[in-house]
Amino acid sequence: MKKLLIISIILTFATNYGQQIDPLLSTDINKQEKWVENIMNNLTLNEKIGQLFMIQAYSNKDKKHTAYIKRMIKKYHVGGLIFMQGTPEKEVKLTNLYQKKSKIPLLIAIDGEWGLNMRLKNSFRYPWNMTLGAIQDNELIEEFGKQVGLHCKRIGINVNFAPVVDINTNPKNPIIGNRSFGENKYNVTKKAAAFIRGMQSVGVLANAKHFPGHGDTSTDSHKTLPYLDFTLERLDSIELFPYKQLFKTKLASVMVAHLNVPSLEPTPGVPTSISHKVITELLKEKMGFKGLIFTDALNMKGAANYAKPGDIDLAAFLAGNDILLIPEDVKAAVKKIKAALKKKLFTEKRLDESVRKILKAKYWAGLQNFSPIKEQNINEDIITVKDKLLYRSLMKEAITVVKNNNGILPIKKLSNNKIAYVKLGDSENLTFTNTLKKYTQVDIISDENLEGLLQKLKSYNTVIIGYHKSNESPWKSYKMTEKEITWLEDIAKNHHVILDIFASPYTLLNITSSIKTTDAIIVSYQNSKESQEISAEIIFGALEAKGKLPVSIKNIFPEGTGLSTPNLMRLSYTIPEEVDMSSKLLQRIDSVTTIVVDSLMAPGGQVLVARYGKVIYHKSFGYQTYDKKQKVKLTDLYDLASVTKILGGLPMIMKSEEKGLIKLNSTLGEILPYLKGSNKDTITLKEALSHVAKIKAWIPYYLETVDSITKIPFPNLYRKQKSNEFSIKIARNLYLKNSYTDSIYKKIAEAPQRKLEGYKYSGLVFYLFKKYIEDTYHAKMNVVNNKYFYSPLGATTLGYNPLEKFKKVEIAPTEVDDYYRHQVLQGDVHDMGAAMMNGVSGNAGLFSNSNDVAKIMQMYLQKGYYGGKRYLDSKTIDKFNHRYYANDSIRRGLGFDKPSLNPEVKASSKYASSNSFGHSGFTGTYTWVDPDNGILYVFLSNRVYPTMSNNKLGEQDIRTKIQDLIYEAILNN
Repeated sequence: MKKLLIISIILTFATNYGQQIDPLLSTDINKQEKWVENIMNNLTLNEKIGQLFMIQAYSNKDKKHTAYIKRMIKKYHVGGLIFMQGTPEKEVKLTNLYQKKSKIPLLIAIDGEWGLNMRLKNSFRYPWNMTLGAIQDNELIEEFGKQVGLHCKRIGINVNFAPVVDINTNPKNPIIGNRSFGENKYNVTKKAAAFIRGMQSVGVLANAKHFPGHGDTSTDSHKTLPYLDFTLERLDSIELFPYKQLFKTKLASVMVAHLNVPSLEPTPGVPTSISHKVITELLKEKMGFKGLIFTDALNMKGAANYAKPGDIDLAAFLAGNDILLIPEDVKAAVKKIKAALKKKLFTEKRLDESVRKILKAKYWAGLQNFSPIKEQNINEDIITVKDKLLYRSLMKEAITVVKNNNGILPIKKLSNNKIAYVKLGDSENLTFTNTLKKYTQVDIISDENLEGLLQKLKSYNTVIIGYHKSNESPWKSYKMTEKEITWLEDIAKNHHVILDIFASPYTLLNITSSIKTTDAIIVSYQNSKESQEISAEIIFGALEAKGKLPVSIKNIFPEGTGLSTPNLMRLSYTIPEEVDMSSKLLQRIDSVTTIVVDSLMAPGGQVLVARYGKVIYHKSFGYQTYDKKQKVKLTDLYDLASVTKILGGLPMIMKSEEKGLIKLNSTLGEILPYLKGSNKDTITLKEALSHVAKIKAWIPYYLETVDSITKIPFPNLYRKQKSNEFSIKIARNLYLKNSYTDSIYKKIAEAPQRKLEGYKYSGLVFYLFKKYIEDTYHAKMNVVNNKYFYSPLGATTLGYNPLEKFKKVEIAPTEVDDYYRHQVLQGDVHDMGAAMMNGVSGNAGLFSNSNDVAKIMQMYLQKGYYGGKRYLDSKTIDKFNHRYYANDSIRRGLGFDKPSLNPEVKASSKYASSNSFGHSGFTGTYTWVDPDNGILYVFLSNRVYPTMSNNKLGEQDIRTKIQDLIYEAILNN
């Protein structure tokens, strides 16, 4: 019965595996055959035998090693080299040298499963196969294969020993693991096929490994001979499945593993790599494979322990292999093979068969026309923008959400949601935490003891736990320590926990008890900077999760588990080319900001550029002051000056109009009854916001409160210490009498109107907005703005009176004031009028960093929507971003500045569309968005330091010149 079963299975093998097309045939078959036969006819026996050997070469070793390789080429006629450690530049030089020394072109190979970086420094590293196994779009895998192929081709590599097609059904596999596409045979096969198509499309031979299947082993064949006690049925249905499918394509080569598989090779201890039954009878005859067959490295213990050098090589050749990879002793091997031929253990025809295949492969790879590889610009050619874009695309498609209780992901509500981050693991996490902090305030909490940590976490609603393990290689340990498991469990008992695993998905196997109490779990697979950044963006809904687990986690998370999460339309962060802009052209901004600092236009600042909701340029430049003691950080706050008008005064006016509380044709007397009977009474809101209401440009209120000669504040109006009567903070140790606020409103009401009709910019109406907002919403203006806009946007630095929340060192100083406050202004508003309003005004007073300015501007650009929340109706944005007096050549919208209608005036870039809008600020600030091009731009500086008399920044139109550069960086524009 048993014999019948075996016969039945063998017959199944024979019928299922049709003869494969010859994958080594080139498109010009006749020329290929002629070239091969011409060489064959001129080869000596020694040269034929030499073609069988592929020896290892290094580009990081000394001249002795180079001389050794040259000697092996000359004396033993070795047919190929596999390059190990080194650099691309040195490898190219050595390849050119070795190819020149060889009579027959050398077949050059590498292990490049995730790109050249698997072996070579200074090269691009793509994600591991396990990560790629989570991706659902296999066209990306094909593109990955193509890019890896192009890198190989560029440095003269003809064979890449990839992809790994092992089905990793054993989580304890010590050598495959992350190198496998996963445990699903269909997924592995599709991924492998896509990779092979991509790589071979650019003329690099692919290699499926490790035949017949290394995925369910618990030992490493580099160290011993793994044992697979599987039936033929099992092998046929799992391990051999990818090969059966791939042999129907043009897969060029296969690598045979060192495995002990009794059902395939009954002789005890014989590795599959030297088994005639496995290679000739199964692989070549039954499965019909016609491509090149490589042994796995013959210096590995899985083979080397079986027989002595020379003997093992002969056995491998007799078994049916074509190329003997990394022989330990070529001299001994040649001697053994020649002796075996003499003894007629094999025929010369058998030798010719392998040599012809090798030569066909060399022709296929273009070696018949070998010319020296270009040695210049290698780095630029193998680390490209396209590679960076593809890496990001792969990670965005791979990162997997496996648990999401109550839709905690993405984090939508930011107001009153106190968020902490706790690190587990022993690897770098800076990119992750920095990216998290771009969305809202996230506090990094740590302690040496669990008790102390839990105490610190008591006030937090949500805890993000990042588990970070080394990204150095796929073989690094991924398991949590017992201490880390305990900490995770205890934190999850009392908090909403989001666990993000920057390691193998198998990490979950060791924390099954914590899975129940953890609200959300993300598998980010690897701890690269890109995976950290993208994962943080998924957490806050700037990107959606798409990946599916390529392996199962017991019966908790089956293979294929993956929950999608929505895109909340928050800003994300990427490279310019993702939105069709040029990194190189945007770098010209760096030159301009250098001029700004060197020419003393401003001591420093920040520039942010986004397109289509993706931040693509975000840099700080210079220092907070000219003494160059403190470099500007991206987190530093700047006094926004009149940019406050559109970020502080205007939002609640738009919301009030939208709610029907006021109308564009409402008069100021109707909006603020105290103006009834004044010369401001009948001015409409539309006229005031368009700056055509003949309102005076500004009033220097402070001049009436200081001595005209000494500029010292009058003691009856100011105090050095705060009190109930003097509580309006002007600056450090300077407080204004509370009653003076009424004087300001009175002065505005009584200020004479301009006589001339037409446009005249005025900020006075924005002072009035503060009174309207506070009277209407029964709360302080800063509280109202924070409630309705800044807090839910996650704009944690955007606000008034920043010294109430931030350290002085985090705020760039504005001016060294010698005319009113007599001190360095740092964290106290520069605008004198806003200072006299306790730092809160619709005209000025806001501070922020560039990232938080961008959030509210992106909300405007998205027609009032951001972060899963609608702040304003799209019609409201359109209504206020409209020129109502364009026929009078007035460029302004309602509150928003717009491109000039006069070419002599530089309100914005010459390229900005008529639909664009924004505002500039006196202190050297500027922000602008363009709906037509999806562009968002923020420029922050403290050009008024140390004195506001310095206006070189404005005189040179720096802010709009940078804006020009942004438009010029649009590709195909």
